[in-house]
Amino acid sequence: MERSLIESIAAELDLAHPSQRLVRGIGDDAAVVRSGGALCVTSVDAMVEGVHFRLDDDTDSPSDVGWRALAGALSDLAAMGARAGEAYIALGVSPQSGEKRALELMRGALELAARTETTIAGGDVVAAPVLSVCVTVVGWAEHESELVGRDGARAGDLIGVTGELGSRPKRPLPRLLEGRALARAGAHAMIDLSDGLAADAGHLGESSGVCLQIELERLPLGESVAGWEQAATAGEDYELCFTVAPGARAEAERLLREAGGAQVSWIGSVAPAAQAPGRAGAPGVSLRDERGEEVPLRGFEHSW
Repeated sequence: MERSLIESIAAELDLAHPSQRLVRGIGDDAAVVRSGGALCVTSVDAMVEGVHFRLDDDTDSPSDVGWRALAGALSDLAAMGARAGEAYIALGVSPQSGEKRALELMRGALELAARTETTIAGGDVVAAPVLSVCVTVVGWAEHESELVGRDGARAGDLIGVTGELGSRPKRPLPRLLEGRALARAGAHAMIDLSDGLAADAGHLGESSGVCLQIELERLPLGESVAGWEQAATAGEDYELCFTVAPGARAEAERLLREAGGAQVSWIGSVAPAAQAPGRAGAPGVSLRDERGEEVPLRGFEHSW
């Protein structure tokens, strides 16, 4: 249902008159707008108590929630290859959460902001039925060539992912340096893994008009992850999935090492859209087991 609503909103926006400053709008991890001589890259991410986190059973701490809320938004900038800049945080504070928990949440966001050289420049506070946090992040680039979207994957590309999948860490580190490194390496397309590889790889394939053929046995499993099904569907990895030409593989590996040594796993290749699955999985992606058989996996999607 979440995806359907996004598509309906996008259709409405197509009827509007976009600003001449708009370089990339809905459909990528972040919007890109010309601002003077630079490019402003903006993303918005929201988390709501009871949907994205739980405080009543100590599953999450307010500090962890604040960290993760900022991390999710910054991960969108990483997927575009942008430099982190400023963040704006809007808090919805409930009577149950109160000022103490709201302040703890902000302190968690401030911890990550310090790690990523992000400036929290403002925001808003409102009363709400449950604790919620909405983060707007602004990144920067000098030229369009520095940025990567979802729509550039080409048949013959290799598919790579950073890090490990399936663990859902409480305090993920957004791959900002790695995203810029992959952009420099010539990545054709890139997306951050927030809803699980099975869903997000499909978004990338759809946007590019190709089919990402992924070999599930190659997925890098996080510690204590039961198997590739969990790794492909768990969500909230905040790793990067990207495609590069085969000739750019060595350069991508070298620049990732220089950016901090992130592990990279090569998990498949890009095929023409005609080879997309007919019944299993999502459009734009084909997930295959060790026997080469297609597996019908889906990532996370909100319903209401």
